[in-house]
Amino acid sequence: MEKIIETYNVSRETFQKLKTYESSLFEWQNKFNLVSKKSLENAWQRHFLDSMQLIKYIPEGSKILYDFGSGAGFPGMVLAILANDKTPYLKITLIESIKKKTLYLNAVKSLCGVNVEIINDRIENLNLPKADVITSRAMCNLSDLLQYAYKLSNKKTLMIFPKGKSYKEELATANKKWKFNLTIEKNEVSEEGVILLITNLSPLKGVK
Repeated sequence: MEKIIETYNVSRETFQKLKTYESSLFEWQNKFNLVSKKSLENAWQRHFLDSMQLIKYIPEGSKILYDFGSGAGFPGMVLAILANDKTPYLKITLIESIKKKTLYLNAVKSLCGVNVEIINDRIENLNLPKADVITSRAMCNLSDLLQYAYKLSNKKTLMIFPKGKSYKEELATANKKWKFNLTIEKNEVSEEGVILLITNLSPLKGVK
């Protein structure tokens, strides 16, 4: 516990909320298939630490963050718990189209006392203000992800997308349709993973 508190500069109360969240994941996994059984064996590292590391990339002063395809809340709910402690002015919205998963997200929200908005709908149906930050983890391939993000972003919006070992292939496909500024960061939790930081997104001319 002490190492986590020191590394991520979180309060003991915030750490306990994360541990409560972890316990609820095991409980609800018996009702719904929220995450893969294999990943549940090491849930703290695979889901919680993997999400927590993204907090450092959120620009200071950001006010609106959308998390696409939130699933069981990674990374969006984890970031919301951290933000409630560190940057309470950051409004985080979790967008998830599967109702049973939003039921779980609302349970976590209540259980941990998190100030977060949860929307049960498809991204393409939404008309929301432009985001300062967009996150998404394991929802779909990068090119499709950028299509969803484009509608809810502007040139300054920072997109934080953790990706696995196939990220180079996903980038190659995305580059055929999209133009963007890219920084690739090492994933501190997964040896095969990276974190893509994308800004200045726009479609290539002549591409539909």
